[in-house]
Amino acid sequence: MKVQNNKLYKIWSQVPVTYYQSGVKRNILQWLWHTHKINLAKKLLTQINFKNCLDVGCASGYMVSEIAKSYPEAEYFAIDVYDKAIDHAKRKYSNIKFQEASADKLPFKDSAFDLVLCYETIEHVENPKECLREMKRVLKKDGTLILCMDSGSFLFRIVWYLWENTKGRVWKNAHISPFHHEDLNELIKSTNFRIRKQVFSFLGMEVTFILGKD
Repeated sequence: MKVQNNKLYKIWSQVPVTYYQSGVKRNILQWLWHTHKINLAKKLLTQINFKNCLDVGCASGYMVSEIAKSYPEAEYFAIDVYDKAIDHAKRKYSNIKFQEASADKLPFKDSAFDLVLCYETIEHVENPKECLREMKRVLKKDGTLILCMDSGSFLFRIVWYLWENTKGRVWKNAHISPFHHEDLNELIKSTNFRIRKQVFSFLGMEVTFILGKD
């Protein structure tokens, strides 16, 4: 897949491909955020039956690999548009099928997956609505999409500004499509997903939507 937008590619390249595997561990705040996020995902998945799973915006595969450890009986697929991250993921996690692809043009058949994960990705894409439509297309009729991102709350905006101008400089300008959770709620409804559940975490700074097609 050839990346057409050099500006976006430069933004993606700011973040080291090993960021989640090693970089997070060097910062306690990042470690707490991502550890809690993964643990919450695992807890939510105890209520969902799935034989296969697609992770949209997997970066270098850290989160989906952690999910796979807890639910090893399922088959896992993962995509990301950043080629270097996908190359690293393929080398590190042989039990997961990684593919370089864009979230707004998923290379899978209709109704292919029981479960689709999209964690902290929707704010990094150019066309969020088309990405949601694509995730809906590849989701089975009774499947589940777990969509998670920052809530856009006032507290988060303060924390994010401080973060991306200090230790989190690698994320500078990475939020291409920032949302307030109420705006994301409306966007979800416009694609005819049904919101089964909405969960706030990190003092309201992150929101997780459990979505279905039914």
